[in-house]
Amino acid sequence: MNLVLNGIEPEDQVDPIRSAIEADFSVKAWYDRANLMEASGVRDLIAAADERFGSVDVLVDNAGIQFVSPVEEFPDEKWQAIVNLNLSAAFYAIKAVVPGMKKAGWGRIINIASAHGLVASPFKSAYVAAKHGIVGLTKTVALEVAEHGITVNAICPGYVWTPLVEKQIPDTAKARGMTEDQVIRDVLLAAQPTKNSPRSRRWRLLPSS
Repeated sequence: MNLVLNGIEPEDQVDPIRSAIEADFSVKAWYDRANLMEASGVRDLIAAADERFGSVDVLVDNAGIQFVSPVEEFPDEKWQAIVNLNLSAAFYAIKAVVPGMKKAGWGRIINIASAHGLVASPFKSAYVAAKHGIVGLTKTVALEVAEHGITVNAICPGYVWTPLVEKQIPDTAKARGMTEDQVIRDVLLAAQPTKNSPRSRRWRLLPSS
């Protein structure tokens, strides 16, 4: 399948990845920097993808940001930003692609939720609320489009060693009154049977939200 990638990184930073995808898989890959914080940005991205490739057959909602803070100190603007990107962007993207998928009689929608879509952690009120919302949105849309050849699924991974997760460690340590090593051992690796520390370079590096 041809791919449309979206992100906030400069185009020259992403171009080697985009070019490698084209070379390795003999497909076309296009990079956009649409503002997914706004409904209009999401709609423009889907419209541009549809115009470039003729249809959007598979949608993967993976955009996300994080902020860690006690609820009484949680900044209003951080709450709104997380809900906008982690939840509302997925809603607007789904809304935009479903008509075309229904017309085609086939489609796949994959929402990257999180373990936090199933259980909670302290100091992440906006993220946990948004990811629970993603799970609920997935279930609802799946019921609506099941008879049109469209499937809708949510994937709920645990912690994955990415820049987003790495940047959370200092804030989590401060919020919980722990050292950074304690956060890695007792928070990030709490549910990991192997208990391998990412700082030992034994974690597999995977792209995730």
